[in-house]
Amino acid sequence: MPKRLVTASLILFLTCISFAGKKKPEPDPVMPDVTARGRALYEYDQAAWHATDAVQAMHPPDQSVGRYFALKSDKGWTVVFGHLNDQHDKFLIGYEATQGATLQEFTVKKLDPPEADTAFYLAAAKAFDTALHDFQGEKRPYNVAVLPAPPNQLYVYVVPAQTKTGVYPLGGDVRYLMTADGGTIVEKRQLHKSILEIDPHSVPKGTTPAGGYHTHILSDVPEDTDVFHVLTRQPLEPEFIGTRNKKMYEISVDGTIRERKM
Repeated sequence: MPKRLVTASLILFLTCISFAGKKKPEPDPVMPDVTARGRALYEYDQAAWHATDAVQAMHPPDQSVGRYFALKSDKGWTVVFGHLNDQHDKFLIGYEATQGATLQEFTVKKLDPPEADTAFYLAAAKAFDTALHDFQGEKRPYNVAVLPAPPNQLYVYVVPAQTKTGVYPLGGDVRYLMTADGGTIVEKRQLHKSILEIDPHSVPKGTTPAGGYHTHILSDVPEDTDVFHVLTRQPLEPEFIGTRNKKMYEISVDGTIRERKM
């Protein structure tokens, strides 16, 4: 074979490999605000979980623990445990747990006498009460998370708590937007209606699911708690969401949202 023909064949072969190896480009992420809120809710939940374990290891009296609220700073998460005073103008902190290198590591400090807070934790406690006074859920445990919301407001999430290991509830949740003092509801958003109990292991033997799937009937977009669900569920897998306006979204295992063609 002539040398130039060998060269031409080699170039053609390499070109074919190049085209065959190229994947169709991913759609650009959408709704970064939903992703950010879902990630914040996931971190709050993780911080509260591991901080509670750290506090319980100290065998505190029940009356000194009460409610817990978490707040993130540049140094990580701080979770405080305490209760409102009789006048409801101070939140009395009995234990303070501060994050270490990861969200699984917390150092606990007992505050004796309790430390009185009149800023975020007081507002969070009031927002907690305001939300639960309004919320109408099922007869089951719920978790409540209070997060800062711009501008100078609060988000309160009421989310079904996990009651069985390996089964993850999705739905029946509400997000409230509150005034800065936690006393007034600015907006109430029902994120999902019914509660689905998702068991990632309930698939036929020998099959590997591409991800979860559910539909929305209350909105045409993914919600904060959809992102939270994907980040929480084990094993990690994406979630596909169909909406009323015939759109399909995928939430990847890092919480990123993309629109998919149906």
